[in-house]
Amino acid sequence: MTAGRPRATATTIGGIRLDAATVRLGDAQVLAPLTLDLDARTIAVVGDNGSGKSTLARLIGGLVRPTGGTVRVLGCDPVRDAAELRRRVAIVFSNPDAQIVMPTVAEDVAFSLRGDGASRAGRAARVGRALERFGLTDLRDHPAHELSGGQKQLLALCGAFVREPELVVADEPTAFLDGRNAARIAGHLFSDTGHRLLLVTHDLELARRCELAVHVAGGRVVAAGGASEVVDAYARTWR
Repeated sequence: MTAGRPRATATTIGGIRLDAATVRLGDAQVLAPLTLDLDARTIAVVGDNGSGKSTLARLIGGLVRPTGGTVRVLGCDPVRDAAELRRRVAIVFSNPDAQIVMPTVAEDVAFSLRGDGASRAGRAARVGRALERFGLTDLRDHPAHELSGGQKQLLALCGAFVREPELVVADEPTAFLDGRNAARIAGHLFSDTGHRLLLVTHDLELARRCELAVHVAGGRVVAAGGASEVVDAYARTWR
């Protein structure tokens, strides 16, 4: 990470390198050639529905393959180094039900550590610490799908952070939450635990908390730079 003022030049989002990267889904080109260089710990992606924001997040997270150009995430090629990328990057979506796969809270968090090579005792200790951090210790044996919406999103975050990722890609993580739970989720996302954050959001106040922002429209980057300037300029397009 570069010290001093965040910079926007031509190829990186907090350790992510895009050089004329494109995404085509079927007959539609969803992302036009994108070349970005954004070096910061926290980056917001803003834009209207259907602008390509989520596709950009999925491209960075390795869930969508580029159909042109090159992508590097923390030095990894998302296609060639897919396993390494999954180890180092965690993804959180707006709907936590899509991420909860195990019957109980503790089991779901432990599932995130499958195949990491740690001992059973080591995994149990990490799960315990993660549950405590996210305030879920008393719910460790609770049926995961019977949690409230806010608790489910905390569980999704817990499952992401227990892996100690270098980069968290969060796509509208507060979209369906009330103000109190949205603030709790944001607090965890912006906590300084050594991870980078790429945040796709319609919450412009949340976006302004980031160091840098990218405004996407029509599958193209309209602006990239300091978050306040980019977000304010995007908001003016509504008027």
